[in-house]
Amino acid sequence: MGRSLPSKVIVVVATTVLFLTGTALVRPAPADAAPITYDFLDGIRAELQNPGGSLPGTNDFGCTPSARHPRPVMLVHGTGGGRQTNWATLAAVLVREGYCVFAPTYGALSTLWPASAIGGLGPKVDSSWQVKVFADRVLASTGSDRLDVVGHSQGTEHPTYWMKYLGGGGHVNAYVSLAPYWRQGPDQDDEFGDMVGRIRKSLGVKAPARPDCPECTTPPADLDFNRAVRLPTPYLPGVHYTNIVTRHDTIVTPYSSGILDGPPGTDVTNITVQKGCAADHSDHMSIVANRRSAALVLNALDPAHPRPVPCIAVPPFTGA
Repeated sequence: MGRSLPSKVIVVVATTVLFLTGTALVRPAPADAAPITYDFLDGIRAELQNPGGSLPGTNDFGCTPSARHPRPVMLVHGTGGGRQTNWATLAAVLVREGYCVFAPTYGALSTLWPASAIGGLGPKVDSSWQVKVFADRVLASTGSDRLDVVGHSQGTEHPTYWMKYLGGGGHVNAYVSLAPYWRQGPDQDDEFGDMVGRIRKSLGVKAPARPDCPECTTPPADLDFNRAVRLPTPYLPGVHYTNIVTRHDTIVTPYSSGILDGPPGTDVTNITVQKGCAADHSDHMSIVANRRSAALVLNALDPAHPRPVPCIAVPPFTGA
């Protein structure tokens, strides 16, 4: 995400591959269980327990949203992540709270496991289309007109592209971004996706099919993906945006790239997790896997029922 993206890809993808290709087997939890653990690595353990599957309680397309939580929540992972590896903590928290929770894996370079569990690596426009198709399915299956989004890192871009150009406008209520990078120009993350597209074309591999989309609009021809997401603003009226960043982010640098006020007519809240809590040392990974962040996300999704946000010691990477 930040200008140090290659180090991020190495850390996230290498860690995931090491876990997914390890020889240790873990006994799977019951299918209906949703234990809440505060450790980023538990998402990788979940992938080992259930290769290619979904976290307990998530991606149930028969789920009916409740009166308390009338909108489904879509979790969108970051570079190198997946529907299980990125969300062990927040998915369990949201399922326990009674939300219908859904999470795609987008941008994987293969349909074969374990590569299929490592997403966010393909051409970005293709990834946004995958998010669009998934979101459309969530809305149709739940009977909802709107959903809430929680995105992490690269996963903050694709719902925005869907909303601005692929018919998602008007279908999002709350949009929570963990470690976003709204104020950055194109970086090596964009370049990597473009390289994958060029290699695919040179090998004669067809691009993924796209459904008919009469509701879609074409972004300005002079804007690449990065600028199409960000210009003139990533924000749309009628959406409640919350950006949650950490001063200890070593991937999005500077971390303040994720702090961006909205123009008139938009609703944007910026939160730095260390404000009032110096003990929080969460980084780019553990920002999605600790009690403090979980409370901030819950409050952003349901501001009518606020809960205390604990100040606790949060270590980097694991969040445990």
